[in-house]
Order: sequence, then structure tokens, then C-alpha cells
Amino acid sequence: MSHVVVCGVGAVALRIVEQLVDAGIECAVVDATDRPDPVTEHLLAGWGVPRHPGRLREALRAAGAEKAAAVVVAPDDDLVATEAALLAHQVAPDTRLVVRVENRAVGRALGGHGTVLDVAALAAPSVVEACLGRRPHPLDLGGRRFVVTTVEAPRAGTLRSLYGVLAPLAAEDALCPGRDHPVAAGEEVTLIGTPEEFGPLVEEVPEPVRVGARSAGAERAVRRADEGGRAGALTLIRSLLAEAERPLKATALVLLAVFALSVFVLRAGYVKPDGRGMSWVDAVYFTVETIGTVGYGDFSFAEQATWLRIYAIGMMFLGVVLAAVLFALLTQMLVSNGLERSLGRSRVETMRGHVLVVGLGAVGIGVLEGLLAAGARPLVLERDEANRHLPRARQLGVPIVIGDATDTSVLAAVNLVECAAVAVLTSDDLVNIEAGLAVRDQLGDRWRDVPVVLRLFDRDLSEAVEEGFGFDHVRSTAALAAPWFVGAALGLDVLGTFYVDRTPFMVGRLPIGPQLDGRAMRELSARTRVVALRRADGTVDTPRRDTRFAEGDDAYVVGPYTELLALLTH
Repeated sequence: MSHVVVCGVGAVALRIVEQLVDAGIECAVVDATDRPDPVTEHLLAGWGVPRHPGRLREALRAAGAEKAAAVVVAPDDDLVATEAALLAHQVAPDTRLVVRVENRAVGRALGGHGTVLDVAALAAPSVVEACLGRRPHPLDLGGRRFVVTTVEAPRAGTLRSLYGVLAPLAAEDALCPGRDHPVAAGEEVTLIGTPEEFGPLVEEVPEPVRVGARSAGAERAVRRADEGGRAGALTLIRSLLAEAERPLKATALVLLAVFALSVFVLRAGYVKPDGRGMSWVDAVYFTVETIGTVGYGDFSFAEQATWLRIYAIGMMFLGVVLAAVLFALLTQMLVSNGLERSLGRSRVETMRGHVLVVGLGAVGIGVLEGLLAAGARPLVLERDEANRHLPRARQLGVPIVIGDATDTSVLAAVNLVECAAVAVLTSDDLVNIEAGLAVRDQLGDRWRDVPVVLRLFDRDLSEAVEEGFGFDHVRSTAALAAPWFVGAALGLDVLGTFYVDRTPFMVGRLPIGPQLDGRAMRELSARTRVVALRRADGTVDTPRRDTRFAEGDDAYVVGPYTELLALLTH
């Protein structure tokens, strides 16, 4: 296979380069920066990967993009990615193009030039599934529904004798063991098969977690938010009362007292030209007119008794001053972040079994959509009140609390002790670790029962945190996303990723070319599972060890991503 050109030197791009090198594929890096990070230079030198700096068009040509098997555009900046993708398409129009873009509108526009992938959309499903706990993982392969789930062996025996045709992906001491692998009673086994093959082992198959376009769950959340107008109004009133400080409350009470007194005075003392007194409605109406200084000439104090005119002077002066002060204090409160905190607290007070999402970036929004689609109740804890993703979270009807996740009082305010799961997803690795440790301390005895998912960019740091601090669900966005880019660059249509214990597995559609034509399933790696085979005529087979590939088939394969990448290069 010819080489692959990678544009960018961020965490995801470097992870892509590392996987290409591990798979034995020659690659080159294009970087628009003149002075890269010394660590990046050291890594590229260690891998033997040349770096071509400078203007993108010239750098792409220098890296040999015209003759490359693929160009992978994966910088951290969407604008740079867009420029690089368009230039790569101009320089090498016949080369396979894989682009990383976060902006969905830009991604749709670039879709006609190649494969467009969003790191947030790729990483979010894994976080959602970790938050929801161990549950069946649904897959749609070749138009057939498959399920990946973990069960406990009911008795000692071989996997074949216990589970028949179900394909094993992992046992406690082996990845992708053979069907004759022995297991002990109570040992956990991860299997893949159709719902019919699982039978009573799987009671309910959930819908796949989808991120990107609005999911049905997200749409339902928006409808609930739109239809909850009256409940929202009551929440707003309660929040205003809860957030109001003493000066505002005192001013409102004095104004209310002046209003009530004036109604009674006008009801008792005002005399109309026809000699009749005011009704209660007239008294309320004229009081509002007087305090609001919007009289319409239908009532006047000109012909009233002297004492009532003197009272009117005091009522007008005092009413105007109190109303002005009240509106000034109310405006100050509304534009402060205190109301946002109060609105969040008012809804959080009654929440139980919710999922706390700390940090609202692109991955955080994807996780919210996935949680809502799965029927969970998320709650956002965000430190930055100017976060650009907050409007989307509000549109989804998700309660938001502004605060610092490392502050124990804030964690208490979001009902951490009643959470079903916590996802810490800020863009700062150190903040995520600190917040995760604070959450662990506050959970106390519930620490092992509540999934706490940490998002970390660096894979090595993720492994160190898992081992050193005892976290079971550390997710590296770079490690989750990189296999998709590498697979797409090598011709594999990646359909999904999931974790078996701490090992990432990948699911993909592999078009069968001349190199695999006529080969039998048993000739593949022992850790690669072909779970479905769509023939050229459209029929879908359940393959066996002696089943042979034919050019034009589509094989749906599952396995550790390193094994699948090795399959593509041999």
C-alpha cells in the first residue's frame, strides 16, 4: 500500500499517525505551523515520519498527496481543516480524502469531497454507554440487528456448550476466544449475535446511540420544554423569589402596601361626578394609573376633597420612586448569573437518578443528545456562563447550573449524592482529573456504584489515571476517534466503536477486493469476527469458518481495532 498524508499535529492527528505507523503504513505529516511543539518533533522523529511545514498547497505536494492512498485532514481548527480539505481535493482529486470537522454545516458542504468525521460525534456514544452502565450494545450490520452484551456464565463449561452460535468477543482472561474456550461459573463473557440468537439472555434491545442530527429523544425533550410553558412560568416565579435579595423584597413589599392602601382609600373616599363612589375594580384601575403615571383622563383628583388630593400627591411621589427602584433592582438581578443558578437549583432540588454532565463542549452536547435519546435525565454543570453551547442545552430542556465542579458546595447543590452517573467532559485534562477526584470524595460509599466517566485527550495519561486513581471509565477522545480516521483512510467503512472492559473494539464494513477473494474465514486473525456477509446479489449470510469471501462482497467485521487495521494492510 502507498503512503498516507496526515494534515495536522494535534492530539487526534498524532494518534492517527501513531496507528498508521503501528500498522506498518508509511505516512507523512503536513503542518502549517513553522515552529511545532518540541514534543511533537520528538514523536515524529521517533516514528520516522517526515514533517512538511509551510503553505498547505506546497506542503501537500511536497508530501506526495497526488500519489498517496489517502489524505487525512485532522487539525484542531475547523477553518484550517476546511482550507486543507479544499486544497487537498484540488491537489489530489483522485486520492481518498478523510476530514475532521466539528461544524455540521461545514461538514455537510465538504461531504461531497470525501468522508467527513466529527470527533465529538464519534466519542460521545462511548461516554453515554459508560454512563448508562453495562447494557446491550445494538449494531445495525447489513440491514440486520446485532447485539453486543456481557453476561455471567451460569455454570462451568465451554463457550460453545453454553452459548451455541453466539460469537464470543471476550472472557475474563482472553480477547476473542474460540468457542471451545472453557469458562468458570459466574465468569463474565461478552458475546455478539442477533436478538433471536440471544433469546432470553437479552430482554430488551435499546436503540443505537446517535449523535449529530437531532435524535428522537432530543426532539421529545425540545417538545417537552415547549409544552411546559405554564410549569416553566411557575419555575421562573419561584426562582425570582428565591434569588431576590433583601432590598428587592423590601421594595416590593412596600410598593404592595402602598398599592393596597390606595385601593382601600379610593374605594372609601373617592366621589364620582354623579355622587357615587368607586367600585373595587375602579379603585384598582385608578391606583395603577396613578402609580404608573399613565392616566387617561377618565378619573381625576381635581374635584376631590382636600385630604384626598394631599394623599394623592404622596401616593404619586412614593409610587413612582418605589416602582423605579423595583425595576432597577429586578433588572440587575435578571442580567446577573444568579438567576441562571437559581433556575438550575430549583429544578435540581427534585432530581433523583440523573446524569451529571460537567463541561459543555461539543462532546458534552453530543452526550446530552445521546442521554436524552436513551431516556436518561441529564443535568449540566458548566463553569463558563458565556459558553456558546448553553443555548442548545436550554433548547433541549436540560437544567443548567453555573459553578465549579471542583467546589464541594457546588457538587452538593447539584444533588451529586443522588446521581446515577457523572461525565466529566471539560477541555482541560487537569480540570477533569481534579473534578473526578472531587466527585469520588463526595460520593463516598457510592463511589463504586456510580459510573464516573472522565474525558482525557492523552491516551497514556488515560491509562495512568485508570491505574493510579482507580477510575474504571476513562475515555481518550483521540483514542476513540483515531481508529475511525485510520479505517476510513484504509478503505474500511467504520460503523461504530465500543469498549469491552478497557479494550476498544471497532465495527466496520469491509468491501472485499482481489486480495481477499477466495480466502476462507479461518484464514483471518483469530481476534477478528466476521458476523455478517452481504453477497454481491444482496443476500446476507451468517458466515462460518469455512465460508469464503468473493470479490464484491461486503464483510461486517468486529474486533479490537488493532486487529482490524492489520486485516486492512495484509
